[in-house]
Amino acid sequence: MFHDPAHPIDKRARKGRAAASNEAGRYETLVAVPEDDGWQVLEPDPGQIRTELRAERARSMISYNRSPDLPFDRSINPYRGCEHGCIYCFARPTHAYLGLSPGLDFETRLVSRPNAAEVLAQELGKRAYRVAPLAIGTNTDPYQPVEHRARIMRDCLEVLWEHRHPVAIVAKGTGILRDVDILRKMAKLGLVRVGVSVTTLDREIARRMEPRVPPPEKRLQVIRSLARAGIPVRAMVSPVVPGLTDAEIEKILEACAQAGATSASWIMLRLPQEVSPLFQEWLGEHYPDRAKRVMTRLREMHGGKEYASDWHKRMRGEGPYAAMIGQRFRGRCADWACTRPNPSCAAISSACR
Repeated sequence: MFHDPAHPIDKRARKGRAAASNEAGRYETLVAVPEDDGWQVLEPDPGQIRTELRAERARSMISYNRSPDLPFDRSINPYRGCEHGCIYCFARPTHAYLGLSPGLDFETRLVSRPNAAEVLAQELGKRAYRVAPLAIGTNTDPYQPVEHRARIMRDCLEVLWEHRHPVAIVAKGTGILRDVDILRKMAKLGLVRVGVSVTTLDREIARRMEPRVPPPEKRLQVIRSLARAGIPVRAMVSPVVPGLTDAEIEKILEACAQAGATSASWIMLRLPQEVSPLFQEWLGEHYPDRAKRVMTRLREMHGGKEYASDWHKRMRGEGPYAAMIGQRFRGRCADWACTRPNPSCAAISSACR
């Protein structure tokens, strides 16, 4: 149910969630507004908002894009919405297409595609299909908690392995370790690369910002386990949140390299559409002393706006601050190559951009 922003949702109900509100998406015209009916009946304990998972029959799986600043032209998404609940997630606005809120609905009212593997196999088998790396997890995490029981990602991986199809996976969850058997076989043929997002090493910031994602040390363990299995891993320092996590860039890269990452990348915090008010609401609740600094930096990088979607600028912004972050990132990668006689460090230097 949508809620009027003037009536915040009880903290007890949203415990373990990042979004503090559930405003209607940009396509909705109606909202639910609580009103006192005069009976003065005390409200019962609201209880925690539970995760709901409903199924839809997918008619197609592969989505194509022509974005000049993305390294892939096709992707699949086994799920709509993401239980991880990262407050900064740029995919939140997509929930509005379903008539749901990019706020709490995005992280509690999920949609799965049980026939994803079947449809994917049909698309890969078409005579007109031309092979190119397929990205998974670029919108919502395929290894979010519901995957443990739904196993849709596992089924899709089996199809990709059967077709010997190259794939690039982005994940935060430890659930990816369940599929090491398939990933190891694909890695031996050079068919897979995995990106693991490590936003911060601060356990408290991570708990507040990414409430249902494994803590930082668990994600480093995922990198370590994948690397030991011979699966190439990219450390994703994203998003960099100015004034909150930006001081950690070097430490994150150092920890990821030691865990076995062989390449790295970074993306600046992006606040498209409904994400901006949700993130600012979160900042005001958890880090009110840093809110002004964070938003000022973001506006500096986007010509006074909270976000600009220009190609080649939307991922990292522009201006002195953005340039400084990029220089620090490249400099740390170069330091590894110069000071450590470790093949992993040399590789991570050549791949950092």
